[in-house]
Amino acid sequence: PWVQHRAVPPQWELTRGNVRFQASLTPFRHLGFFPDMAPQWDWMRERVADAEILNLFGYTGVGTLLLSEAGGRLVHVDASKKSVEGGKANSDLSGLAERPIRWIVDDAGKFTAGEARRGRRYDGILLDPPKFGRGPEGEVWRLEENLAPLLADCSKLLDENSRFLVL
Repeated sequence: PWVQHRAVPPQWELTRGNVRFQASLTPFRHLGFFPDMAPQWDWMRERVADAEILNLFGYTGVGTLLLSEAGGRLVHVDASKKSVEGGKANSDLSGLAERPIRWIVDDAGKFTAGEARRGRRYDGILLDPPKFGRGPEGEVWRLEENLAPLLADCSKLLDENSRFLVL
């Protein structure tokens, strides 16, 4: 659990560029976003203009919003309905609610396998998977077991003209 040396509000607003979002001390010792992703977001922002991007394990949408604000069309997937709702709220807070973002609550592996079967293609894929997690219907995610099949399906969604896969 968190050790607080002084009172911290239950939620506070942060910004990165034009993107505004809520942060909080979550029970999982997260802040509601992962600040260590900032260099990757900056790198991807230079490559997403007019691109179709898939964000797997999208959490509360900070990366999704940063990439959308830079001109990308995003498909945001997370197994947690609460996280996806947080992403939508952050989208509203940032004035980006009208941006082309599909917010999807689904298991990342199932969604990606389905996209591969449908022959979908993306210009870029961002995935920041947890070591362990559960899907919306109780599916179990274990990094050491599920990452290789997920990457195999991701490779089917990319081609020689795709811009990146950030893991």
